[in-house]
Amino acid sequence: MRRPAKRSSSKLSSDSQHLVTYAQAIAQASSRLEEKAWLKPLDALLHKLLRTGHQALIDAALDHLFKADLDAYDVLIEAVEAGSESTTLEFEGKEYDVQLLVLPVLAWTRFSIASGNIAADMQQALAAHLHAHVLAGDAKLALAPTLFAIEQLPRYHTEVFALTRQLGQAALKHGPVQLRGEQQPAAAFLADTRYVIAAVAVPASTALFHWQESEQQSHFSTGKNAAIEAWKQQVTPLLTRMLPGCNVELLLPQAYYFGCREADKRIRPASIRAADYFLTQTLDISSVELHASIGGFSEDINGQVDEYRIGFAIGGDPTVVYGTVWPLYEQESGEEMAPLLMPAGTALPEPQHASPLQEILTVLRECGIVHIKHHTERFTMEFCDDCGAPLFPDRDGELVHAEMPEDTPPPAEHFH
Repeated sequence: MRRPAKRSSSKLSSDSQHLVTYAQAIAQASSRLEEKAWLKPLDALLHKLLRTGHQALIDAALDHLFKADLDAYDVLIEAVEAGSESTTLEFEGKEYDVQLLVLPVLAWTRFSIASGNIAADMQQALAAHLHAHVLAGDAKLALAPTLFAIEQLPRYHTEVFALTRQLGQAALKHGPVQLRGEQQPAAAFLADTRYVIAAVAVPASTALFHWQESEQQSHFSTGKNAAIEAWKQQVTPLLTRMLPGCNVELLLPQAYYFGCREADKRIRPASIRAADYFLTQTLDISSVELHASIGGFSEDINGQVDEYRIGFAIGGDPTVVYGTVWPLYEQESGEEMAPLLMPAGTALPEPQHASPLQEILTVLRECGIVHIKHHTERFTMEFCDDCGAPLFPDRDGELVHAEMPEDTPPPAEHFH
């Protein structure tokens, strides 16, 4: 979820103030009918602002509520996201609901992770599997012809709204999709997400997904689980071809913002596994020789933990050779301490009940890393003054720049 930008002026425009008022009214509503009554003008105003490209007015309202009323902020950000990733279009005298979807791909490798154009035959194959396993029978579909890195996704709600309408119209008219503008280069990470973006259009108020259809509703959970299993089995080989040299894991196609958040969370364990694989293969060592130092970091030294940073060292040398970041999202808390001093064979809580620290510990142990130090003191977010890279904790709790040994073989930039 993108937090609003900080504003120098506290005075809100008329439209921004109306957004604030409607969101607060919904947050304080005492019944569903009252909430629905306030949602109607809120959605209408948001639609106008999104259509006319007034992102600054939306951000001003979000910024105000983030500081003054978090309950109303949650109402408004949910409405903004829903309003930008879905819309209603008329085609041949009928109304259609349009939903922007994201097809997340988790990838990790020693090499580079590809992005860019998707070949026409690959687009056709992806569309066929979406229709076969995920979408409702009446759904019409359009795919963006690009495999996106996270840096290449639309940054603003107004841009998401424009893409939703463009792909929705292409789905209804069976027309080609041509994206505007140049894509910026993807940053190089050992573990990263890639995204296929699509829009699905269905007759108004009908099912979007296969498991929503009337004959599936009584056992929708079983149908949804079957859909993800079929999706992974059939589509993983296709995406593996698009991402040579990568380990690939697919997530179920979902609504745009929800799918992006799920991918953000799910890539975190992969980043640790990628670091372990990279270091053991590049330096010709075993995982048991690695030492991991974990520190909790916050924007404010007295605030909640915003992310964990993990610094890796080798054997008896305390030098941090590599580091990875585990950000926290939404309601995740960094306050609960993981039982780091328990014997390695001790069972940890199930993932759905584990704290972020316990999840990190579980992944490190699964990799075979047994030398783990957790620093209980809180660190402030510090970065290298020269290159901007995050600083990582070493065994003594000092924040240092991660530096590979001087005799490390040069990295392979691409997989051949």
